[in-house]
Formats: sequence, structure tokens, C-alpha cells
Amino acid sequence: MSIVTVSAMGHLLGYARVSTTDQDASLQIDALNAAGCYRVFVDTISGSLDHRPELEKLMDQLRPGDTLVVWRLDRLGRSIRHLIDQLQILSDYGAGFRSLQETIDTTSSGGRLVFHVFAALAEFERDLIRERTNAGLAAARARGRTGGRPSSLSPAQVKAARRMYEQNEMTVAQIGDVLGVSRTTIYRALNRQGSAPAMAPRRPRAAV
Repeated sequence: MSIVTVSAMGHLLGYARVSTTDQDASLQIDALNAAGCYRVFVDTISGSLDHRPELEKLMDQLRPGDTLVVWRLDRLGRSIRHLIDQLQILSDYGAGFRSLQETIDTTSSGGRLVFHVFAALAEFERDLIRERTNAGLAAARARGRTGGRPSSLSPAQVKAARRMYEQNEMTVAQIGDVLGVSRTTIYRALNRQGSAPAMAPRRPRAAV
């Protein structure tokens, strides 16, 4: 991942998010206004959902040299991998990113270094998931489970499938290939966990 050097000469656009209408975004909004944001966009939506209307409006208004500001990292990204993807999108826009609580600012050399470290950790985590999954499959084969795909997944495999799905880097069919099951089995497992729409086509993408 490369973060483009951005000059902090544009506008500061704030983004706040709360999970339910019962939660109050005032703390985030006040902090973003105090940081100098000329406008704050607020979503009331779960961080696990890709569609965030106010974030999309912010991205439409973002211009090269602008900086997206959040109160805390988890307001923008639902995981390290997702956060890194969001940062790459901002970099492609020629925009910067700032998180107030973690005092991270990608318009500075120190902030860019932090996210290079984050990107390396996300890659390391993904490799660990693959290794554990492959080790589990090898152990199953060693116990005699060969010849044809199993009809169901173990709890550990379901957890691995959900994590791979949420990282948004593999199609459901590819996840099935890794775990040695059909695409239908993956959909069935994810639907039981409330992670995926029933039999909906899925393509990996960088979510906004």
C-alpha cells in the first residue's frame, strides 16, 4: 500500500458515526468542530454495513488537498484491513486522513509510517488465517476425511469464513475453495451468522 503525500492546505471534512438512533454523536461532532472541520457528516448505521450514505456524500465533496477527520479510527474502518482500504481510497483522491483520539495524521511523515505498519499487520493477519485454514484442512485429511466436499463447516471454519468475507478480498466461491466446501455451504453458514444476503453474488471490492 502506498500513501500519497498530501499537503494539508484544503478543507477539513469531519465524519462521525453511531450505531443506533439511541446513541448520541454530540461528543464526536463537538471534537470535530473543535479540530476545525468546516462540515461534519454523521451516519447512524452499523460499522459492519458497506453502505454509508453520509460517508458517500463526504467522498463526493472531497477534493485533492482536503483531509477527512474522524474522532476515532473505528468510526471509519470496521477492521484494520477495511481501514487500510479506506485510506488507500483517500490517497487515490489526493486527500489526507486524521484521527483525533489516536493523533494520527497521514499528511505528516509519522502518520504515513503508522499506516504502513498497519498495512503490514493486516497482511500478516490474512496470511495467518490462510495458514490456519490450510492446516485444519490438512489435519482433517489426515484423519481420513477425503473424497468430496463436506456438507457443513465446523465452528472454527465458519469463523474463518466470516472473517475472510468481512475482509472483502475474496468471492464466496473463492472462500469455498479455501475451505473445501461449496459456495452454497458458505452462503448458508454466513446467513446463519447474519453476515451475508441469501445467495447474493459477491465480488471483492474496496468499500467506501
